[in-house]
Amino acid sequence: MCGRYTVTVSFEELVLHFMLDRRPAPFQPRYNAAPGQWIPAIIGGADGGANRLGELRWGLVPSWAQDDKSGARMMNARAETAAEKPAFRSLLKRKRCLIPADGFYEWKRTGSQKQPVRFVLADGGLFGMAALYDTWLAEDGTKLHTCTILTTAANELVAEVHERMPVILPREHESLWLNRNVQDEKELLPVLQPYSAERMKYYEVDPKVGRVSYNEPDCIEPLAL
Repeated sequence: MCGRYTVTVSFEELVLHFMLDRRPAPFQPRYNAAPGQWIPAIIGGADGGANRLGELRWGLVPSWAQDDKSGARMMNARAETAAEKPAFRSLLKRKRCLIPADGFYEWKRTGSQKQPVRFVLADGGLFGMAALYDTWLAEDGTKLHTCTILTTAANELVAEVHERMPVILPREHESLWLNRNVQDEKELLPVLQPYSAERMKYYEVDPKVGRVSYNEPDCIEPLAL
């Protein structure tokens, strides 16, 4: 599961890492991104052009949904069954995106208490989480662009806290995932694997990250002992 994450880098860092179009795009660092919020997302450029940064609402509302209430239930999708589920099968082929991040939160149970922790790459770097998106059309003609983050079985490190983790794509697989010309599940599914535990670490953070409305830089500071 992935229910909270961070992306605290600059716009320039996003441009360089994900080979983005340099035209200005809405972006603000997020220290406590949560489902239901509008979050940064990267979509592959047409015909091999530069990738594009935009915003999607976190929580998928399929184009065929009768209303937009499904978003609350579809913040995540299991990578193992994405090619089988009606809500995700066509999106896997044609509507893939990356959610840029530099960490994600989980809650570690210690006795009767839950302590939030932040998982990051060992080198503190930026990464992309595999995601799917869709556009839902309301009766009044309004378009709602939404997404869901793919999850996989936890690696050995994340398993200390939770049984699932977001699909973090190694950098060498990001271009494949964003390539609009690739639609073969046999090419796509093999890259949706648990990220290497040896290349990750985690640390405890302040319980204030449990408040969805709290989005301040001190969210990511290690908890003082």
